[in-house]
Amino acid sequence: MPSRVTSRAVAEKAGVSRSAVSRVFTPGASVAPKTAEKVRKIAAELGYRPNILARGLLTGRSRMIGLVVAYLDNQFYPGALEKLSAALEDQGYHVLIFMAAQTADNIEEVAEDILDYQIDGLILASVALSSPLAQRCRARGVPVMLFNRHQGDDQLSVTSDNEAGGRMAARHLIARGARKIGHIAGWEGASTQADREAGFLSELHAAGLTLHAREVGDFHPERARDAARRIFAGPDRPDAVFVANDYMAFPVMDVIRFEMGLRIPEDVAVIGFDDVPVASWPSYDLTTIRQDSTAMVRATVDGLLSSMDGARPRASLIPVELIKRSSA
Repeated sequence: MPSRVTSRAVAEKAGVSRSAVSRVFTPGASVAPKTAEKVRKIAAELGYRPNILARGLLTGRSRMIGLVVAYLDNQFYPGALEKLSAALEDQGYHVLIFMAAQTADNIEEVAEDILDYQIDGLILASVALSSPLAQRCRARGVPVMLFNRHQGDDQLSVTSDNEAGGRMAARHLIARGARKIGHIAGWEGASTQADREAGFLSELHAAGLTLHAREVGDFHPERARDAARRIFAGPDRPDAVFVANDYMAFPVMDVIRFEMGLRIPEDVAVIGFDDVPVASWPSYDLTTIRQDSTAMVRATVDGLLSSMDGARPRASLIPVELIKRSSA
């Protein structure tokens, strides 16, 4: 096999120093435009690519960000993570994605592996941060960002205003005349679920109402189907239901229409949370609470980079919006 082209070879042919070659391929480094153009042309001719790992050893920065994700089935996450990766790459960072089951032991194991890559920052998407992991990251100088989760105001995190979203959902259902209102909750260990339900219940109570029925779907479609069967099988069924995210709302709507023979919204109004692309399909046309994934990504990147530069961790709260469609 041919030998690897080095920066020395590029520098000699371009008539510049090796440090100049390094600056050309270092995001944000100062270099004259003519020099940069000349070096890139020579590098392309020789087939040179910079050794990012070696540069990291010299600079103390790998320019890699670790991203731990619990699941990608929910349509909200692939879209948000694609935007997140693109935004970080625009800032000169590469993203390493690791999958982790939603258990403390598994997350600890995956995070320990990802720290071995000498990452500059760590993003946990819908994953909890344990105290031991936080301590290990702190000891290595690696800031941790929670995306779509929070664990207190002193933690670097970005979430939507889930409580406000829960209140919006309740107000909308009450305004359309619903009085026997049910709720299909997500995974109860998630701050998103807790906040959405807290806002929803507070608005019901303010209107003099109580929750008519409640089941747990764990943010999982099959469990959401079972929850819908339990809620709507009896004679005293709800006339409206708030489902904690769209990913569960779709199978819930299928059960209501095709198994229970009920009409949406005439018999049961349905409202979800997220506003994933499928929500606008005519087959569902789901009223939902929109999370602004673009604003969440912008706040995540800004917050993480600021923390890497020594800024104090803070929590960011992104506004949500009610999107009205025919399901409610």
